[in-house]
Amino acid sequence: MTLKVINPLTNEVINEYPEMTSREVKEILENVQKEYLDWKKTSFAHRRKLMHKAAEVLRKNKNEYATLMAQEMGKPIVDGRAEVEKCAWVCEYYAEEAENQLKPEIIETDASKSYISYQPLGVILAVMPWNFPFWQVIRFVAPTLMAGNGGVLKHASNVPGSALAIEGVFHKAGFPKNIFRTLLVGSREVNAIIENPIVKAVTLTGSGYAGRAVAAQAGKMLKRTLLELGGSDPYVILEDANIEETVLTCVSSRMINSGQSCIAAKRFIVVESQLKKFEELYVYNMKNRKMGDPLREDVSVGPQARHDLRDELHKQVQDSIAKGARLLLGAEVPDNKGAFYPPTVLSDVKKEMPAYDEELFGPVAAIIPVKNEVEAIRVANDSVFGLGAAVFTSDSKKGERIATEELEAGACFVNAYVRSDPRLPFGGIKESGYGRELSYYGIREFTNVKTVYIR
Repeated sequence: MTLKVINPLTNEVINEYPEMTSREVKEILENVQKEYLDWKKTSFAHRRKLMHKAAEVLRKNKNEYATLMAQEMGKPIVDGRAEVEKCAWVCEYYAEEAENQLKPEIIETDASKSYISYQPLGVILAVMPWNFPFWQVIRFVAPTLMAGNGGVLKHASNVPGSALAIEGVFHKAGFPKNIFRTLLVGSREVNAIIENPIVKAVTLTGSGYAGRAVAAQAGKMLKRTLLELGGSDPYVILEDANIEETVLTCVSSRMINSGQSCIAAKRFIVVESQLKKFEELYVYNMKNRKMGDPLREDVSVGPQARHDLRDELHKQVQDSIAKGARLLLGAEVPDNKGAFYPPTVLSDVKKEMPAYDEELFGPVAAIIPVKNEVEAIRVANDSVFGLGAAVFTSDSKKGERIATEELEAGACFVNAYVRSDPRLPFGGIKESGYGRELSYYGIREFTNVKTVYIR
């Protein structure tokens, strides 16, 4: 069996990679486990030096990596370079912060000495998606290795070149060869990998379907999981929002990665008094997004990652229109080989339409008119998802209250679009998953939080 890479721009096979056999996977796991036993004894100073080197390797080769992403999954090359820069940032962040984040915490008890110690767990499996093929992986690898763990990666089957390139980043940086390895296998092999006693925990970023499958298998084996799943982020636009600035922020968020981002804005919940102006400005700005070859510097909308994903998105749009959504822009599949979907805007979106209830993973905006703030918050929370949310208002105190107390999501922003930042915890609630990546929460997820008590 082989993993075939199909360029979404041309619909042509550009590379094939042989899948690893179960014996090869077993051998890699054993090698990573052996390396881990030595790695966990290394100093933070040693790990810090290598992680800074990884950041240097990323920056030195960012054009190469950005080109690879464009060819494998259609990411505009400008976005690819930015992604690699962010990867370098997270490496530098954990290089500098890990030792302090994992230092023992003294707890006053009746003991002569008692404290919490954060110890590595062992070999961690990462099951990762294609949409941010470098960032999703490296935001896992950097804290995992700095905590003294080993790591193995099962990447999405359409980005094996990126998976191998990431492995190469850490080899070039001087990390031990077997402390982080890529497993070139399909999804059907994941259960067997989780069953292997060497694997101590699993992190997955992906769909709800994949999350449930991995969580069920890991639960059978009593292994820890971290899940970052889908999102249908609501952006609440109130009566006193600066509509011009708000629209620019909303369009930028919706079009991240050609619309293929779990934390991209998906549902725009707009009070009636702002609706007409919001629609006009939103459509105007979406029209100005240039779609085309992702290797061109002036292109901001590349093809969707796969043709089947593009076709599923189109079906969701058409079903929403059939149920009464008002089409303001787009929704016509281009007549070419690429997996393109045009910037699309729907309004009058209501419950039981796909654009209301489901995640639209592409450049499609769903505008939901509401009467007032109370209804806006109710609609924002009327979702199975709870990854990110945003509120726009000129009253920052009101915005802070809504973000803190009212919106049901793992990350809530005021007058800004939802984004991940190494300094802040990232993750969702409800069907968007559980656990947290990034910040000190992220590095502690895969440690043994150990109590030490000395009489």
